[in-house]
Amino acid sequence: THRKQTPEAASKMVEPQSNVVPLDQKTLRACLVCSMVKTVQQFENDGCHNCSFLKMKHDRHRVLDCTSASFEGLISLLDPSTSWVARWQRISGDRYVPGCYAISVSGSLPQGAIDSLRHRGFRYRSRDRTGM
Repeated sequence: THRKQTPEAASKMVEPQSNVVPLDQKTLRACLVCSMVKTVQQFENDGCHNCSFLKMKHDRHRVLDCTSASFEGLISLLDPSTSWVARWQRISGDRYVPGCYAISVSGSLPQGAIDSLRHRGFRYRSRDRTGM
């Protein structure tokens, strides 16, 4: 059955932008905090749209520290605020932008970045499920 979209849901829909959708498959990386997948160049040019506090924009070393090339699965989300898959992946709500996300990301943030998040009141939860 096809559900009719409410006007409220339609108004929240955002057209995917090229800066949140991976532009090629060769240099893909996933954010270690939210699991958004983009190319190294996209992370360097625009940072992570969900995690601006990681300050990856224009800092390749920070991009390489805060993302991983080792991830599994790919989810494309058009409306993270209503998607059950987004809830299952802990990427739901108005804070997250439409885009492509990894199901599991290997690795973890450097301790300094974790400490910085904790200092700002954020709780870092690794998205690494390789040991499960």
